[in-house]
Amino acid sequence: MKKRRTENFIILLISVGVLGLVIVSIILKWEFWVPPVLAVGMVLLWVICVTERVDFEIRKAYYLLYSMLALFFHGVHETSFFDVSLVFVGMMIGFSFLESVYMINMLLAEYVVVMLMQIMLSVSSGGEVLDTLGILRLIMHIAFTLMVYFCSLRSIYERTDWNTLNQQKDVQIEAYEADMEDFLSNISHELRTPINVVNGISDLLIKRNVGQDAYSIKDAGIRLAYQVEDIQDYTECKRGKVMLEDEVYMGISLINDVVTSFRMLDNDKGLELVVDFSPFVPLKMKGDVKKLHKIFRHLLENAVKFTKHGGILVRMYTERMEYGVNLCIEMTDTGIGMNQKAMESVAEGMYQVNKKRNRSSGGIGLGLFIVHGFVHKMGGFVKLESEPKAGTTVRLTIPQLVMDSSPSLSLSEEFSGDVLFHVRSQKYKIPKVRDFYRIMAANLAAKIHVPLYSAETVQEIERLREKLNVSYIFMGQEEYEENAAYFDELSRGDDVVVVVSASAGFAPNPGSQVMVMPKPLYAYPAVKILNEGRDARNIEFSDNTSRPVFRGVKALIVDDEPMNLIVATGLFADYEMVCETASGGKEAIEKYRTGNYDVVFMDHMMPEMDGVEAMKQIKQVAVDQGKYAIVIALTANAVSGAKEMFIKEGFDGFIAKPINRLDFERVMRRELPGAQTEGGEAA
Repeated sequence: MKKRRTENFIILLISVGVLGLVIVSIILKWEFWVPPVLAVGMVLLWVICVTERVDFEIRKAYYLLYSMLALFFHGVHETSFFDVSLVFVGMMIGFSFLESVYMINMLLAEYVVVMLMQIMLSVSSGGEVLDTLGILRLIMHIAFTLMVYFCSLRSIYERTDWNTLNQQKDVQIEAYEADMEDFLSNISHELRTPINVVNGISDLLIKRNVGQDAYSIKDAGIRLAYQVEDIQDYTECKRGKVMLEDEVYMGISLINDVVTSFRMLDNDKGLELVVDFSPFVPLKMKGDVKKLHKIFRHLLENAVKFTKHGGILVRMYTERMEYGVNLCIEMTDTGIGMNQKAMESVAEGMYQVNKKRNRSSGGIGLGLFIVHGFVHKMGGFVKLESEPKAGTTVRLTIPQLVMDSSPSLSLSEEFSGDVLFHVRSQKYKIPKVRDFYRIMAANLAAKIHVPLYSAETVQEIERLREKLNVSYIFMGQEEYEENAAYFDELSRGDDVVVVVSASAGFAPNPGSQVMVMPKPLYAYPAVKILNEGRDARNIEFSDNTSRPVFRGVKALIVDDEPMNLIVATGLFADYEMVCETASGGKEAIEKYRTGNYDVVFMDHMMPEMDGVEAMKQIKQVAVDQGKYAIVIALTANAVSGAKEMFIKEGFDGFIAKPINRLDFERVMRRELPGAQTEGGEAA
């Protein structure tokens, strides 16, 4: 930017000088053909400046050459005797901003030549220019020009030294930041192994029913695992090294993740979560679903963390584009909000500005910066709207490919009747929460073409039942409890299905036919009940309705950390796998040579022989024996691009530590399609 401003300044200086020269030339009737030449040169000068198709150094040389020709034309006329020094001084000062010593030297050389020509012309013409006063004026002009020349050189040298010093400082700062980011990345990598052990052992303790303490350990391990991931994600975003892993996913699974995550959060403040999911979101899309899950987690945790009263509205919809869709995500809370300075700092990764804010609410303050980094890497953008004490809205738009354009949700053609939404608006102390529910209900009803009516009292319900064909009534837990006998009696009839959105642990009165939807209320269970009525079962969305069982699969687990072997063996035993272990690459190769394994899980960083070399030798042993070895990387090296790196090296799959059961099942289903799931289905 600074270079561009300097170039524009030089162009303007030259333009003004040449314009003045043309005017003088016309007035004094100098050579008539020169002004057109100067005009053509000026046009070319502006063209190469604006288009920037020529290298900057070449452009600078052209500016100098053009200026020197114009100066020469001015200086060869006798009437310019005492103007030459002034004009050259102006050009020296201007060109000194380009910080090129050779330009100042060339201008001085031309000045000497022009002055000698002027002196010769004056002597030959016998003019009175070189009288005593003229000689004194000439000496003063030359002295002044030389002084400007040396000052220009000094200025260039000082600016060059200053720029060099600043560049060195920038290099040192970048090196320091890179070292710190490497340190944080390495720390997060090293912490994954003990976290894997903590989570794995706590699972084993939970299965043995040792008490509530095991659940506390598990929760702490999950929280620590998330924070380690945040540190790693932050360093990758800061260094611009985020890599994407595209895979096909279901749009509804993202919203289900939000709902599940909210239920797992510590919501002792009684916040309401309202989910407005558009049924028109394509059934299947392609993108980095893991990062999308992380984006939702950060947005939700941030909203819960900084909202003391009220609730949160999550909106998810898509906009059709030529390349697929723009996935649009909005999260609005009724929290404490942020000022303009804080919002700008978030985008720049300066989370330290909110130290007090983070201390008062927990967390390490990296979430929104990670969201910015992920969204920008995926080609999208983030818009943040907030005011202190007025809540915050985060809007994301992310391009995604469409793999199945069918709508995620649709209403059955057999549906008939009208739907009532029974919620007392006065029960919400914060009006925004009431608006959240109205927005969600209205949008869902409009998009699935359901006639929806609002009823705040039992009297309104009865009045609407007389006028309409009411077949469903949706309500909150408080509304049901206020008139439980009425709704229990209504639910036992054949014409109306009564549905209550309630907190965990709620149950309707004995003998009641009221259906219960666990909070928060959102589109998937609502549409499922509308389609299936009282016959609706498993109204909670799940990508996989049954856990696979890899019965009889013989696995070799390779890791130099004994506790990791215990954890992996315990986890895989839940899937009825037969497991053996090896503490290093050499032992693994020998066991594979004499054994018969269906799959090998290989750690990466091990002494003597790392996992990559061990994998390659095991695959060679398999080739020699006429087999094919399936080797899956099971490692704490989970930086962006790690999966691609391991696959490129020759691994068949990749699972990061701490081990995520869904990732494990997905990899096993893909690599061992012949394994059996519960119910006898092929995985």
